[in-house]
Amino acid sequence: MSNVNQKRRTVINGLSALGLASAVAPAALAKAAHNPPNILFILADDLGCGDLSVYGQTDFKTPNLDKLAAQGLRLTQAYSNSAVCSATRFGLITGRYQYRLRGGLEEPIAGASDTIGLPPEHPTLPSLLKKAGYRTALIGKWHLGSLPKFGPLKSGYDSFYGNYGGAIDYFTHKPGVGPDVKEDLYEGEVPVSEAGYYTDLLGQRASSFVKQQSAAQPFFLSLHYTAPHWPWEGPGDEAVSRSLTAAGGGIFHYDGGDLATYGKMVVALDASIGRVLKTLEKKGLAENTIVVFSSDNGGERFSKTWPFSGQKTELLEGGIRVPGIVRWPARIKAGQVNSQVAISMDWLPTLLAAAGTAPDPAYQPDGANLLPVLLGEQAPVERTLFWRYKANEQRAVRAGNWKYLKLNGNEFLFDVAVDQRERANLANRYPDKLAELKQQWERWNADMLPITPEVRTHGVSGKVQADKYSPQANGGV
Repeated sequence: MSNVNQKRRTVINGLSALGLASAVAPAALAKAAHNPPNILFILADDLGCGDLSVYGQTDFKTPNLDKLAAQGLRLTQAYSNSAVCSATRFGLITGRYQYRLRGGLEEPIAGASDTIGLPPEHPTLPSLLKKAGYRTALIGKWHLGSLPKFGPLKSGYDSFYGNYGGAIDYFTHKPGVGPDVKEDLYEGEVPVSEAGYYTDLLGQRASSFVKQQSAAQPFFLSLHYTAPHWPWEGPGDEAVSRSLTAAGGGIFHYDGGDLATYGKMVVALDASIGRVLKTLEKKGLAENTIVVFSSDNGGERFSKTWPFSGQKTELLEGGIRVPGIVRWPARIKAGQVNSQVAISMDWLPTLLAAAGTAPDPAYQPDGANLLPVLLGEQAPVERTLFWRYKANEQRAVRAGNWKYLKLNGNEFLFDVAVDQRERANLANRYPDKLAELKQQWERWNADMLPITPEVRTHGVSGKVQADKYSPQANGGV
């Protein structure tokens, strides 16, 4: 067995035999080749797994995303590749563990660099779909490396409108405050200036893109919002934005934010997405368009992550569990709730299969093709997934219903099917299972790039870093 195949066997844990990681099924290939679907991939930023009404939010309503779930399939065990943003985006766009690339080790990427980013030569979801005849566009957040070496137009997207970095102010579109800070808003690789609440601008631009499409050529649109990532500004909070500038503070906004503001941000996100979905319907493209909605990591300060513990930057379930909704009226039956364990990097092989194409054979994905499960042709199957995070020396394995977690030097074994809160540590009761999962993690980790001292992370040992972000308490574990 080749080294590549051996690695893949470790990661996918036998899924090839079950058909999930195989090449595109002949029937699906023929169907997609005849009439390939459009793909709209919507990614939220720091959205908690319980921040949508359909996932349990009761403080505010998200009618458009609730409707999307009712018209398609809702995953109840969806995970992000990482507990922070850019690392997950590496996994999503490559279909592989982000730890295979130097840029993917960053937790997350911060500032300009000539060496840290997504290599333009690496196959990506947009580049592979473009090769298959798709028109590709990214509207919103990139966060996979800065110009001039890295960027969406260098990694498979035909067009780009959005921000290259992480967070920006929703009104000034700057990554900081002050007259010397430049806007992080681009049309392709050219800086632009535009007035408006950023969430609304992205929805407007995405709707405009959809209006320009026809059935003659399939499209792949990545719509990557910054909402509801800080700064804590709803659509009517421009005065808050001005006050930050006047106070000489930063957009990290430690002295503000509240549940009500956060709710307004999520409601605005839902409304923006609703606008795009309505445009799809008006164009007559909804029937054969795959719409996927997810988040780049678990929730942050004001998010709802119940019933899970933990949040962003933590490998507790609350830091890596995310919403997962997929609608494809032409192929996926409406009103489904599915318990399949899924992760961000699964979307590349899954969507390529739906489009009737396949991954680059030299860069076999670590993610699995879940299309047979989504189409109802196969029951959910067991997965083995791995994570690591430099801060607090975190590591985790999800194998079936078992989860191994290492945090701050302490080791835990949980049955997350019955103990979603991760409170009943079964390490002493099942020492053999603990040892087995630890060994699996070590074997997997040996195939990944090492985390060296220069790798940046949000926080190490609870200390505040240069980006002024410090993780909250570890959920009581």
